[in-house]
Amino acid sequence: MKEVNMALPVSMGALLQADVLEDAAYRDDGLCVVGIFGKSSMQPGPLKDSLINTLADKHIFSVSGDPEDGGGSADSLIQAFYHQENRVLYLLLSSVCDSRQLLRACRTLSAAGSHSEVHDFWKGLDRQHCLHLLYMFSVCHVLLLVHPNHTFDVSYDRLFRALDALRQKALPLIRAVIKDCPVSKEWKLNCRPCPPRLLFVFQMNSSLKVSGNGSESGGNPDKPKKHSPRRRLQHALEDQIYRIFRKSRVLTNQSSNCLFTVPANQAFVYVIPASDEDPVGALLSQLRSNCILCEQEAAVTVSGPRRYQQMRRSARQPVGDPGGISMGGQLVDCSLKEFLWQHVDLVLTKKGFDDSVGRNPQPSHFELPTYTKWVQVASRLHQVLINNTEEDIAELATKVQSQVKVLEGFLDADAKFSENRCQKALPLAHSAYQSNLPHNYTTTVHKNQLAQALRVYSQHARGVAFQRYALQLHEDCYKFWSNGHQLCEERSLTDQHCVHKFHLLPQPGEKPDMDHNPPIMNHNSRGRSTSACNCGRKQAPREDPFDIQAANYDFYQMLEEKCCGKLERIDFPVFQPSTPDPAPACNQLPGEASSSGETDRLKEPSTAQSHTPGDTSLSLALSLGQSTDSLGPYGDGDGAETQVQQKRPSLIDRQPSTVEYLPGMMHSGCPKGLLPKFSSWSLVKLGPAKSYNCHTGLEQPGFLPGSSFLLPWDLVIRSRSEDDAGLTESLDGASSWPAPNKSLVGKRGSTGGLGRSRRRDDMARVFVGFEYEDGRGRRFISCGPDKIVKVLGPGGTKDPATRVLNTDMPLYIPSPAQGRSLKPHFAQLSRLFIVVPDAPLEVTLNPQVQPGPPPCPVFHPEQTDIVLPTDGLWVLRFPNSYATDRGPCYPPKENQPLSNYKVLRGILRATTANPPPQCS
Repeated sequence: MKEVNMALPVSMGALLQADVLEDAAYRDDGLCVVGIFGKSSMQPGPLKDSLINTLADKHIFSVSGDPEDGGGSADSLIQAFYHQENRVLYLLLSSVCDSRQLLRACRTLSAAGSHSEVHDFWKGLDRQHCLHLLYMFSVCHVLLLVHPNHTFDVSYDRLFRALDALRQKALPLIRAVIKDCPVSKEWKLNCRPCPPRLLFVFQMNSSLKVSGNGSESGGNPDKPKKHSPRRRLQHALEDQIYRIFRKSRVLTNQSSNCLFTVPANQAFVYVIPASDEDPVGALLSQLRSNCILCEQEAAVTVSGPRRYQQMRRSARQPVGDPGGISMGGQLVDCSLKEFLWQHVDLVLTKKGFDDSVGRNPQPSHFELPTYTKWVQVASRLHQVLINNTEEDIAELATKVQSQVKVLEGFLDADAKFSENRCQKALPLAHSAYQSNLPHNYTTTVHKNQLAQALRVYSQHARGVAFQRYALQLHEDCYKFWSNGHQLCEERSLTDQHCVHKFHLLPQPGEKPDMDHNPPIMNHNSRGRSTSACNCGRKQAPREDPFDIQAANYDFYQMLEEKCCGKLERIDFPVFQPSTPDPAPACNQLPGEASSSGETDRLKEPSTAQSHTPGDTSLSLALSLGQSTDSLGPYGDGDGAETQVQQKRPSLIDRQPSTVEYLPGMMHSGCPKGLLPKFSSWSLVKLGPAKSYNCHTGLEQPGFLPGSSFLLPWDLVIRSRSEDDAGLTESLDGASSWPAPNKSLVGKRGSTGGLGRSRRRDDMARVFVGFEYEDGRGRRFISCGPDKIVKVLGPGGTKDPATRVLNTDMPLYIPSPAQGRSLKPHFAQLSRLFIVVPDAPLEVTLNPQVQPGPPPCPVFHPEQTDIVLPTDGLWVLRFPNSYATDRGPCYPPKENQPLSNYKVLRGILRATTANPPPQCS
């Protein structure tokens, strides 16, 4: 153990762990412990520090206060000063109630977080302050409560009731701690040397400072009052404090059961006069009084209590202090030192305090320990209440700390009010969440209802518990939703929710089980539509699909068994596995596998002319979406003749993979060499070309009246035998046929149609029809982006196919039969009918669909540039839904422009198969 210099204040921990070198003359004398706590105002020198200077007649603490360097902690701290000559140990408690500690706490909170975190920080400091106060009430004989003004702070009543409750809870634990200390049984039973006496020290406001001119006698200097205004203020404060504490039962008749006592026949309130405005004069006055006191002490050397009795008598003598002179018969106001020592004297003389009142007052216990005994008890209590470092009493310290929660009901009134308000607001928020709720609902509905519940909660909840109960509201609403009210979050390919509650999908070969938790069942949105088969000759109802295979493959495979299973078809290549467990290809961003050049090649068909090997005839290539210099401009859509174009090579130019398959559909952003497990497209042949009658149209179910007629597409084919040199024009040294709608001047000057000199084998007629189908099974052929074929009489349609072939056709258009519903219905492009005649002609099919705004990829079949055999009525069935490996491309909403959903121009091209005539 190290020795400490008690000429300076030390921390309580350092005092208890060090050896104090005591004088042999005082070693066996009793020790009076005086504790000082309270509040301080924003002034240069703390009031509590200056009090110890006055009481000990020594310059222990700086009058102007320690320089504030911003360091230190805001935690509570007990400092000790042992005045060995007077046998008094002063304990000074510094807490957040002091201006210096408060400033440190504010600096700590300069970067604070939420309101609740700040509140927890302050309440942590308050709990620490209460534990230090409980310690001082357990080891002190006399306590001084210091307040910076002359009004009593009623919050002390709540504080003392909290400390009393905490002491009663922790009393059995504290008894177990000090049971082995060398003190009396009463001390071990009550865990304190005596019921401490609490004294109050107030500082008078400068506005109450009065002069000695007799004005306090009410204008009559002949009859001065017995007591000065300061003493009358002290008496009024005593009465007020006593009534408050008796009313709240902090003070009772039996002093041994109280947290503290106040004397019944002695003053326990002292008001310090207002300080002089001149700080230099105040310092000189204090220095003068200290020097006079020292001279008197040097005359007679007396030790112990008798020494201070002599000091009290000398202090009553007038020494130049105007406050101590009797003015007109008034009693002289005592000094702070005399006020305190009338109580300390009772301790040092072992008389004790007899503060019990009533008819049968019970004497309270009292013990005056030596310094050594007091240190042993104080050290054990310090370990339990404050330090918590000793291993042998660590469990007891933890139990004592757990009792601190009894302080919350007394100290944290804000939190208690907030708890009550938030608890009342919580049921209102729950009701707001559950109002107008279906039995099962989605995440979006849950979030909307939760937002409404939070709005109701925020209207009623207040205080620091707001955030904690808001989190509880989140948890309660989520538990309610997930406990049998959660709707399946899966959306169909038409963007409709599954109507079932949260469930699992059945595995291959597994049957649905409704009793399973969660149940095992398939998705169902309760949406139904009517669709035709691949060839269009049979219609059937279908469920709203939730995956691409059900939408584009399974439904049509089911109808093939009843209708078009035996028709001639062109099969698209699909994935052929070479391993028993093929794996899907990894996700890849669109555009990573295919270069921009390939994408442009898909979107923009080539228009270059070329000579094919083995054929010396000149092939005229024509893109239906562009005009070339060699062929001249196209008409505006009302012509009947179109030149033909040479076909281009296929996109798939290498062997596809047999170990990895494409998880989605084929589109412009897919990696090369991958194929899907099934094709979402279909290309079948209904029959020969003559099976289509242009006067009756398509004889299939579901078509609107007069809308089943295909559009004619007239193609000019060069004759072998006729000399048509006069019908051709030279352009850049090459022969070219005139563009559609350009009339030729014949030998007779005629300007109409093909001319009489044109032979029948110069022309071939192809029929084309873009068929749209809505969800109710109503079908029609479109003759333009915004026009439907409507034929009222015999003879077929007069609209040419060049308009639909030269423009981007919409993928969705409003259905012509909307019905009574206010929500618009869309018809989707479902099939393309092509009648290829028996002529020397090659018709190439290359469909490209963009089912959404950019950057939506362009979808196409697994094989591009398909040459259709002649003499046939071919039907290309488009996919019912479009999806990539990242998700489906949903149909357009009401407010979305339909122009972003389109089939790109250039879907058909034609080339002649005739060799050029031989030159003679």
